[in-house]
Amino acid sequence: MIFASLFAACAVASAAALAPSCSVHDAAFATKLPAGVEPAAVSRRLIVIGFMGGRVGAGNAVHRELMVAQQLQKRYPQAVHAAVFANHDEKSALRAVLTQLDENKDGCLSAAEKSGARVVIYGHSWGASETVALARKLNDLSIPVLLTVQVDSVQKPNHQDGLIPPNVGEAINFYQTEGLLHGRTSITAMNPKQTKILGNFQSSYKGQPVDCAGYPWFARTFMKPHIEIENDPTVWDRIEALIGTKVVEPA
Repeated sequence: MIFASLFAACAVASAAALAPSCSVHDAAFATKLPAGVEPAAVSRRLIVIGFMGGRVGAGNAVHRELMVAQQLQKRYPQAVHAAVFANHDEKSALRAVLTQLDENKDGCLSAAEKSGARVVIYGHSWGASETVALARKLNDLSIPVLLTVQVDSVQKPNHQDGLIPPNVGEAINFYQTEGLLHGRTSITAMNPKQTKILGNFQSSYKGQPVDCAGYPWFARTFMKPHIEIENDPTVWDRIEALIGTKVVEPA
């Protein structure tokens, strides 16, 4: 209970407002490592966080967001921790990241634990908007993110899904422009020296539809291209392969 409460504080408060033990261990979430400690030696496990689009629950097995997480976890059981969340559940996603990074389970992240973070975040539609929002929260805590992936990103209220924060090493955007609902066509880096935009890649499903069996009838009727890109194996195979390049297998 104490452990969960401390992480909840990390999610909603500034570093200065954290428990006294945090300031002792981490000097207000400083990012400088102790002498002689290499980031990779602290945490080599890749934390992969996915966000569902729309009002889809995290456990909906029809959606590729969950399939990719399951496949990565199966392929790299010792090197990856993958979890998927509904896009309204950012607090739980943030707590999951912080919990995984807290290797000594003291309820607080040391400078070494933070600097050793290896995090990838991806999502579709509102989940893509939430991807950037979570990356921004981690930026506020001085926690690096290796990669963000947005698929047909639809900006949520009070979000800014087109501007990637400087703690992100690489970012990529997939989109389509057909139908009633379509995603952001481009993303940019707040600091191009810190973040590499891998590209903005457009898909089209005119004349080459993607099977969306299992999706609600209204989605297949009114926003078909938007869910076609969500279910496009070509897009998601590319995403899975890209995430795979960030995995460091145990020695």
